[in-house]
Amino acid sequence: MDVLDLFKAAVEREASDVFLVPGMPFSYKIGGRIMYQGEEKIYPEEMDRIITQIYEIAGNRDMTKVLTRGDDDFSFAVSGLSRFRASVMRQRGSLAAIIRIVRFELPDFRSLNIPRRVIDIANMTKGLVLVTGPAGSGKSTTLACIINEINQTRNAHVITLEDPIEYLHRHNRSVVTQREVGTDTESYMSGLRAALRQAPDVILLGEMRDFETIRTAMTAAETGHLVISTLHTIGAANTIDRIIDSFPPNQQEQIRVQLSMVLQAVVSQQLIPVKDGTGEVPALEIMFLNNAIRNMIRESKIHQIDGVISTSAEEGMVTMDNSLLSLYRQGKIAREDAVMYSGNSELMEKKINRL
Repeated sequence: MDVLDLFKAAVEREASDVFLVPGMPFSYKIGGRIMYQGEEKIYPEEMDRIITQIYEIAGNRDMTKVLTRGDDDFSFAVSGLSRFRASVMRQRGSLAAIIRIVRFELPDFRSLNIPRRVIDIANMTKGLVLVTGPAGSGKSTTLACIINEINQTRNAHVITLEDPIEYLHRHNRSVVTQREVGTDTESYMSGLRAALRQAPDVILLGEMRDFETIRTAMTAAETGHLVISTLHTIGAANTIDRIIDSFPPNQQEQIRVQLSMVLQAVVSQQLIPVKDGTGEVPALEIMFLNNAIRNMIRESKIHQIDGVISTSAEEGMVTMDNSLLSLYRQGKIAREDAVMYSGNSELMEKKINRL
């Protein structure tokens, strides 16, 4: 099996991911569904050869990290084809890899069904914005669309800290400095601290992994920078709880107050299979901070936030359940998917029955 042929076929079939796991045929993820490509299983010896080829394509990358630690994440490009994000791992004592396909061209938010009000986050000049969702929910793509909008419309210095870099941004109206964790900087924390000395207007932080990074990001947002980052949470209220709970109990009161002042928006997203099986469509919960929500964060009344979001459509807000319900009403997603991806399946069933 030639790896380049495998990648070429994946791009031609518009796959989002390539699965290379011993004991099964190689597979593509197309339209949110994993599809075997043939019936011939790949065995560990063949898999080792394939993954060695991938490392050679990625500029003869050193395999020491995956061989000693069991995991390695990196990105690479194949000229004239596409960019790829590789996550290589050990499983059951053998090597395996999941390869995400990242197109050379920056995504168009309109074709991805991302609402204009999410892209307009690019107009914000300070504060903290979070794009959240499970792995593979399109967070990086949404971030790339927002950064692209800033690059096209604003005169700013944008610093991105990513692990790994996925989309490449060419300098347009902005200067975009892209740094890869592990290659250009030691960690998110060290890169973030350095970024504050590099005259940034906008900082994109690929992930907030610990409370020290969260604290520094909040301080950066507090001092007049726009900081955009991600968390693996679903829902605005859950996101706020996750941030506060990541701090020691004796610091949480102070963090509530600080978060209530710096947080500007939370966009939570899931990718839902479309009804005809040809792809996926995003369902998004969108929360913009207003005085009511800021007070709820300060007063630890996070459970009341969903109610404010559901009654603030005129401010551009929408709950996850209402987003799913809208997609179902439009005939884009199936009833069972609307129910499955809802935070409250029983309530969603009742809402659908009332349509």
